[in-house]
Amino acid sequence: MAPRDLGLPATDSQRRVAGLRRQEVAQLAAISVDYYTRLEQGRVRASASVLTTLARALRLDDDQQKYLYELAGRADEWPRRRRRPAQRVRPTMRRLLDQLTGTPAIVLGSRMDILAWNVAAAALFTDFSLMPSGRRNYVRLLFTDPIVRDMHREWRHDARDAVAALRMEAAADPDDPELAQLVGELSVRDADFRTWWAEHRVNSDSYGTKHYRHRLVGDLTLDCDIWSSPDGSGQRLMVLTAEPGSPSHDALRILTSWTADQR
Repeated sequence: MAPRDLGLPATDSQRRVAGLRRQEVAQLAAISVDYYTRLEQGRVRASASVLTTLARALRLDDDQQKYLYELAGRADEWPRRRRRPAQRVRPTMRRLLDQLTGTPAIVLGSRMDILAWNVAAAALFTDFSLMPSGRRNYVRLLFTDPIVRDMHREWRHDARDAVAALRMEAAADPDDPELAQLVGELSVRDADFRTWWAEHRVNSDSYGTKHYRHRLVGDLTLDCDIWSSPDGSGQRLMVLTAEPGSPSHDALRILTSWTADQR
């Protein structure tokens, strides 16, 4: 795996190897550098759970995973990966999104993936349709997208809360390979994420206040409410509203109106 596969610099004058450093692999697999070094040197025998974590971190296919387990002397413990079904937004949820014409709203799935959004949400944040579906993750964008990051006036507070919410996701589905991959990627790329993930803090707040700065309309203060879908899918609807008659309400109205004129 090349560093660029995880968003790391493709060329680095300090790199002595073309692939990932030991430290980067260890972070991706959520194990210590010392333990990973001993694994490489054959001084310890990896457990099946460690092999699974390494395979996920390195994005090995089934044949590569099987070979890894054989090398470690645990061929009989190799688990075939089961693909998780694609997350699908309920038709009623999409209908609700469309009816919230002047109110930014986003449907979040497992791992805080952004599954659907309305025009107002695209106007406030960014046009999610222009990015690959694999990048549409709320936590990933907070840490890696300059536009999304810079618009959060209280970024450290919001990002730390998002990491804590992702911890809740990990507790609900600890065997999710895509979540493990997301955590590994962000751990390598961002020191703040590593620090906050190591705090083991959890957050399930369903409401709060967000402070944004938009390049077109300036500062906005919006109330954020999150409702869970009743179907047990784990999907949530995040809605951002402004106090009627407030400057933020007027700014949001101008922003959505301007966006509608551009379509």
